[in-house]
Amino acid sequence: MPFWLPVAAMTIAYKLTRHERLDAVLAIGQSGPVTVEHFLRDAAALSPLLPPRRYVVNLCSDRYRFTVALAAALMRDQLTLMPPSDMAGVLDGLAAEFDGLYSIHDGAAPTAAMPALSYPDALPAGPSPAAMPSFPGERPAVVLFTSGSTGRPTPHLKTWGSLVRSSLAAGAALGVARIPAAAIIGTVPQQHSYGLESTVMLALQHGLVLHHGRPFYPADVAACIDATPAPRILVTTPIHLRAMLAASGLSPALALIVSATAPLTPQLASEAELRFGAPLREIYGSSESGQLAVRRTAESDEWRCLDGVALHQDAAGSWASGASVEGRVLLNDIIELQDATRFRLHGRAADLVNIAGKRTSLAHLNYHLNSIPGVRDGVFIMPEESATATTRLIALVVAPKLTAEAILAALRLRIDPAFLPRPLRLVDQLPRNTIGKLPREAVAQLAGHDGRSAR
Repeated sequence: MPFWLPVAAMTIAYKLTRHERLDAVLAIGQSGPVTVEHFLRDAAALSPLLPPRRYVVNLCSDRYRFTVALAAALMRDQLTLMPPSDMAGVLDGLAAEFDGLYSIHDGAAPTAAMPALSYPDALPAGPSPAAMPSFPGERPAVVLFTSGSTGRPTPHLKTWGSLVRSSLAAGAALGVARIPAAAIIGTVPQQHSYGLESTVMLALQHGLVLHHGRPFYPADVAACIDATPAPRILVTTPIHLRAMLAASGLSPALALIVSATAPLTPQLASEAELRFGAPLREIYGSSESGQLAVRRTAESDEWRCLDGVALHQDAAGSWASGASVEGRVLLNDIIELQDATRFRLHGRAADLVNIAGKRTSLAHLNYHLNSIPGVRDGVFIMPEESATATTRLIALVVAPKLTAEAILAALRLRIDPAFLPRPLRLVDQLPRNTIGKLPREAVAQLAGHDGRSAR
């Protein structure tokens, strides 16, 4: 059966959480603060209620309940699958591939061909934990799936040890030790690698406080921050940051801002730091590799690898390896190495554009498109056929107060004419998923629709 690996040679065990006291606050749940002791009791009470199966899809939308279910699955030696969406077709595909799969949820039961367990409204009260649970580092813990922005989602196994080591290194690079007991508020889903690593694992392994919610709209994010005791860390994405900065009157105080899933511009990072009074640090990584590097974008475009992580290059491309990386991982990005632990990022290898002998990247073009005043969101698309001298790029743009002709005129001042999009299509919104990425199939479908455009 896929991804079910026997645990052998158990040499190192890692604790479930590194909070130092049982009465320390581990989470802010729907009913208020939750102590470490309460969390351990909840996990121990849920564990025997789980079906005796090998694989579980954790669909809990409440971040605290998700974390309890994750811990309970570890206690039962069950492997948690984390697909890119909870659509019935996706779940049915997993059920066909992973024999013995079931789901746990805290909302409507998924319409998929698998057993479903509803998270109990109230868990039975159990005894105080005798000791902090720990798990072998080699134990398979989760299977993360790519987002689908570059094609069909693919699975990647993560052991408990790699998750813990990655979290410890990331927390050190982010400087969370300087803000002890900070509350983490995330706008990203915990089912994604970034959400899992930077909200759930960061809280568990650094004694921080996990907020149960996932606010989405700017006003809701600001209200959630204001209602949470300081100090506070916001884990978010460029698309959420851009929306918050566009909303007037929202200036919640933060101790740290963490962003990932797409590169930020220095201007946007500086504006966010000024508005929210906190440093902003970006994380670079992927579902395949896990977290790899951090930078403070307002100060430098150079990425620095997490402790224990190193990069090297050969004819195939750039490779990541280290204590928190499962094996050696070939990265899908164009990287300019300064040395084994410092680099600059130049976009995805698949995003290279060569038209009429001129070269650029989609990331570079998207940067200039989104820097135009009045553009709320936008993306360049390379047609499926290979680029030639006659190939024209396509652009989808959200800009309610601009015409397509005005946007093209602004682009002419920023990019080479060979890369001007034909057509440039104005749309109401881009089909971004819950972490702000654009699944390839959804973008291709939208690009084929008629709409206001300039050719």
